Amino acid sequence: MYNLVSFCGIFVLMAVAWALSTDRKIVNWRVVVWGTALQLLFAAVIFLVPAGTKIFLVINASVDKVLESATAGTKFLFGRLALPPGMKNEMGEESLGFILAIQALPTVVFFASFMAVLYYIGVLPWLVRIFSRAFTKLMRISGAESLSTAANIFVGVESATVIRPHLATMTRSELCTILTGGMATIASSVMALYVFILQRQFPTIAGHLVSASIIGAPAAIVMSKLMLPETGRPETLGMDLHPQYQKESTLMEAIINGADAGFRLVLGIIALLLALLGLVALLDMIVSGIGGQINALLGTHVDWTLRGLLGYLFYPFALIIGVPHSDAAVVARLIGERAILTEVKSYQDLAAALAAGQIHDPRSALIAAYALCGFAHIPSVAIFVGGTAALAPSRTGDLARVGFRSLAAATLACLMIAAVAGTFFTGGSILMGH
Repeated sequence: MYNLVSFCGIFVLMAVAWALSTDRKIVNWRVVVWGTALQLLFAAVIFLVPAGTKIFLVINASVDKVLESATAGTKFLFGRLALPPGMKNEMGEESLGFILAIQALPTVVFFASFMAVLYYIGVLPWLVRIFSRAFTKLMRISGAESLSTAANIFVGVESATVIRPHLATMTRSELCTILTGGMATIASSVMALYVFILQRQFPTIAGHLVSASIIGAPAAIVMSKLMLPETGRPETLGMDLHPQYQKESTLMEAIINGADAGFRLVLGIIALLLALLGLVALLDMIVSGIGGQINALLGTHVDWTLRGLLGYLFYPFALIIGVPHSDAAVVARLIGERAILTEVKSYQDLAAALAAGQIHDPRSALIAAYALCGFAHIPSVAIFVGGTAALAPSRTGDLARVGFRSLAAATLACLMIAAVAGTFFTGGSILMGH
């Protein structure tokens, strides 16, 4: 029954996006049909086709092996502090427990460098062009937005650099799509962080995060075009574009630049978490204090924390995407938390909820993992709008105007890919690692 709920939820979410549209009279049905079909087709291959399942498991095992290699530098630098919970090193020293800054965040540096190597040898540009061609041909959108969205499957805010020459002349709908694509997917460099956080409770999480990021690209296009339909004529409509990027002169230069970019990303994540967690804690004290007085006055038991209030907002959406009623409140709270505290904190809390037995159904764990797989949070609006505006200063005003609409579209896109995963979930699936 829940699979049917998830399937119907896909169309309910699109209806919500249409209801929030800037022009409900304009619906690009080709984008809607093909964008939805691509998601369902990919998920069906992964969940139902034996060959697809085997490929999924190979990808999961490969990412796990690469992640294992990534910890070599961490263990060398931090010794015992780098040991995951329950592990011992060669000298018999036991782990001191999970330490995010030492055990997980350094893997971002390794993966950023690894991605730079793949760019240098031409693997990533080739993959980006394959996805971009498919989006352009099947959905008949502009080559620029197709290329940027395809790049977002593998990288983060830097995806806008591949279409830099076209940013100045793109329509507002195109700008909304590239921002939505950025916020509805995750970068490969930070995917390792989420794998590290969830691997003990969710053995096949690596494969699912890869799957979610791929499905997230067409989902982002669908939601963006429903919320801000194209009313102009893009200059690159239907064109097959090549990625624009500056290739390093040597492989070692690519490794160094990738590591440097990864290190700066780690510092950014640390700074963001320090600021956000502190500010939210302060705001929670103020709101909870006022809410406590209201509860006492009215005899209610409302959770007045920001996460609690957002949990109430996302509760119906958790049910819509197929989360069983018994787990819907927990999953809704995680999705709401992601909106203000980033997906890093939400994945940490998902791992904690799984370890504590607060999520009872494996289906709920799967759907939550997919729903959280994206940069769909308030800090990303500043990051993606600011990063893209730096490449095209003349479009700063337009980017700012579509920023929060893109966030709403990206949030719905993340919920959509969760509904797609829920549509094909089976209790005994080997894709859960059981």
